[in-house]
Amino acid sequence: MATEIASHPRRKRTSSKSPNGGQRAAGRKTKDATSSQSAAAPSPFTPIAKYGFLSNCHTGALVAPDGTVDWLCVPRFDSPSVFGSLLDRGAGGFRLGPFGINVPSDRAYEPGTNTILTSWKTPTGWAVVRDALTMGPRRGEDTTTPHTRPPADEDAEHVLVRTVECLEGRVEIELVCEPAFDYGRVPGEWSLSEDRHRAESTGAGQTIELQTDMLIGIEAHRARARHVLEAGERLYCALGWGEDASVPTNVEEAEAQLTATRRFWRNWLAQARVPDHDLGPLIQRSALAVKGLTYMPTGAIVAALTTSLPETPGGERNWDYRYSWMRDSTFTLQALHYLNLDWEADEFMEFIADLERNDDGALQIMYGIDGRRDLTETLREDLSGYAGASPVRIGNGAFDQRQNDVFGAALDSILLHTRRSQRLPRRLWPLVQSQAECATAVWRQPDQGIWEARGEPQQYVSSKLMCWVAMDRAAQLADIRGDDALSAGWAETAAEIKSDILEHGVDKPGCYASTTGRTRSTPQRCWPRSSASCRGPTSACGPLCSRSATS
Repeated sequence: MATEIASHPRRKRTSSKSPNGGQRAAGRKTKDATSSQSAAAPSPFTPIAKYGFLSNCHTGALVAPDGTVDWLCVPRFDSPSVFGSLLDRGAGGFRLGPFGINVPSDRAYEPGTNTILTSWKTPTGWAVVRDALTMGPRRGEDTTTPHTRPPADEDAEHVLVRTVECLEGRVEIELVCEPAFDYGRVPGEWSLSEDRHRAESTGAGQTIELQTDMLIGIEAHRARARHVLEAGERLYCALGWGEDASVPTNVEEAEAQLTATRRFWRNWLAQARVPDHDLGPLIQRSALAVKGLTYMPTGAIVAALTTSLPETPGGERNWDYRYSWMRDSTFTLQALHYLNLDWEADEFMEFIADLERNDDGALQIMYGIDGRRDLTETLREDLSGYAGASPVRIGNGAFDQRQNDVFGAALDSILLHTRRSQRLPRRLWPLVQSQAECATAVWRQPDQGIWEARGEPQQYVSSKLMCWVAMDRAAQLADIRGDDALSAGWAETAAEIKSDILEHGVDKPGCYASTTGRTRSTPQRCWPRSSASCRGPTSACGPLCSRSATS
């Protein structure tokens, strides 16, 4: 089952340097993940594409086929992990499934949702497991993950709910919950209620609550339970965090929360304009993935659920993507508008308007999902990394890079949103002005480029192209606002950038150079456009030209 990790595009890197700018150590070879995951010696790490994705629009979880939650950060996407076996097999996990059986008969997302249904055949019977990070009616102010955007009628309940039903025969079910807080650094310390149906685990300043109708036993740093279900019988377990957690106390409450969660996702998807086409189901799944990666409290959109999954098997280019990139979000915004999912697009524009800019007025290339600017990168060398791909990184060292394409990404988003909503919000106009002024000031300067290379800045043609986008979109926005003089001035700057690129950034007909003054070329590409217009220097613009800046 393909998951949202694989569906989200990753940023490319061209530098062969390590994050500190130094060359890799002489003689150091990239690990060969093929051998570590061969049929003869299978890797203990689950193939990435086989993970299932759960979300409550505050955080997300990855569930392996054997029923183990291998990745969960609480209470937010960018919080330290509680279950981190994705990055180290000793960094915590949470399994619910048949005892002694690791391969399910079938597993699928429930139609129109980000909830998962897993079917199990055992030697003695059949069972189904349902998993969800639950959503439900709002019950007051959320103090666990406070909102800056208007709270919706339904919101995260800060609970992972799991139920099992025996369909035929009898099935022995096992629960194993072994949290390892702070990315596996701190084992959980458990306390158990007298009736053995409730337990709490604490570590690194966090507490999670486990509730189930099974009888819990504590074995060192893990909680475990076993129970035999007969045909028609059901059981549940739930894991909650934060004071606002709505932890069910019986299986009926658990099932009601799962039903409400399915209703939330299906009602949301019903608003989307999805064509009646063979690709319709893939579009639906992609829309659910995008929604699942939105952070409801602020409107931010995370690039991915995870950190430190390698760009190449066993490699070292392992980055933390649990942040909001201006460039990526531009394409996400476009997709949301195409699907008539305008609320999420509007929330993201409000997130952009709230962001604190640099001293020169420029937006950063990425921000934390709460809008914070400092994403200092640290290494977790105590973790093995996915399938041995190390190091594991927390934070992203590219956050303070100069990438001159950010101005075009931001202004293209604003123009698209303005044309869609048929209004230019007053609070966005200062942002338009500042980004246009920044693009005007820096378009001649070198930068790190869209590949976020960690070496010396270069004169990337793609960055100059996006500065042209910035000035072209700014001119159109000024025209919409009725400021003819400003529109003409910005259009003149756009024309100047265009002429410079055609003079210095083309090395032969039909090919743009990677950098000005170099002979290396890339295949012919079109110029980016918004959904409203494309006024680039070529006549080859087609439906894919908006991808040219990052492809």
